[in-house]
Amino acid sequence: MTGHGVTGHGGSGGVVTGHGEVLVGQDVHAPGVRRRAAVVGSPVAHSLSPTLHRAAYASLGLTDWAYGLQDVTTDQLPDVLSGLDSSWAGLSVTMPLKLAAAGAVDVKDSVAGLLGVVNTIVVQPGGLIVGANTDVAGIAGALADAGLTAADGPAVVLGARATASSAVAALGSAGVRELTFVARNVGGPGSALPVAHRAGLAAGHVRLTDTAGVARALAGAAVVVSTLPRGVADPVAELVPAAVRPEAVLLDVVYGPTPTPLAAAWAASGGTVAEGWGMLLHQAVDQVRLWTGRQPDAVAVRAALLDQLAVRARGAAIPDSPPVLPPAR
Repeated sequence: MTGHGVTGHGGSGGVVTGHGEVLVGQDVHAPGVRRRAAVVGSPVAHSLSPTLHRAAYASLGLTDWAYGLQDVTTDQLPDVLSGLDSSWAGLSVTMPLKLAAAGAVDVKDSVAGLLGVVNTIVVQPGGLIVGANTDVAGIAGALADAGLTAADGPAVVLGARATASSAVAALGSAGVRELTFVARNVGGPGSALPVAHRAGLAAGHVRLTDTAGVARALAGAAVVVSTLPRGVADPVAELVPAAVRPEAVLLDVVYGPTPTPLAAAWAASGGTVAEGWGMLLHQAVDQVRLWTGRQPDAVAVRAALLDQLAVRARGAAIPDSPPVLPPAR
């Protein structure tokens, strides 16, 4: 399957930046491409993963690697995975596929097995499909960039699904032993609450509509991670205490050229805000390490990401990307 994609800028060792254009998925079937990877989910048209991976490959001199993107539904995922041949390094998995991917792979690494959440597919020699989770490293990296290496108090996690499960693991590695989920509910398949219990964390639940309960949880938190979709956490901004400890860190995984209302309120109250795009950056760097066996230049990848965010903030149009995977049977 071929198509006309936006090709990469820069040569071996260079930084892939937008140069005024929105970077989207490449034509992974173009002549000269030896290794393929892509992001799958629905929707993926606005994904920044192509920017991150293209910059990472350039920093490693991998000029024969290409990275695409394609909408894939939960029902289509098993056929997509069965169609990956040895030319594929793997896939980045975004919503709503992270839970489904955990049940569709041949084997999971220890983190993905604990969480039941897969955001990275690794195609092993011989065709074994391995599910991994680099979201935990992404969240931990974003929090560390903001100065949080060891939490000295309880945490709050807004949301209770796939990304919240990754947040629980990252917070546990930072020393959190007590947390509160703020969500509409914490039951059902894919809930992060059992993950917290398996990790040995004491976990409670406050409903998102319980304004007094949410305000109390935020007031006592040493770290807050919002995993809610864009706009859903905006009302929580009004509940941020007037004074937040300077060392108290908020990570809102929604990223953009301007802070979310929640992040703006947290900063205005004196707290520390971790960049939302930091999770995206660190999880992608870890994906590249898994696929290539080498550590890309994180500084170059970060520069490309910031450049692309600036391009998109100016309202640049997002062009079509060629299809990269076989159609579902």
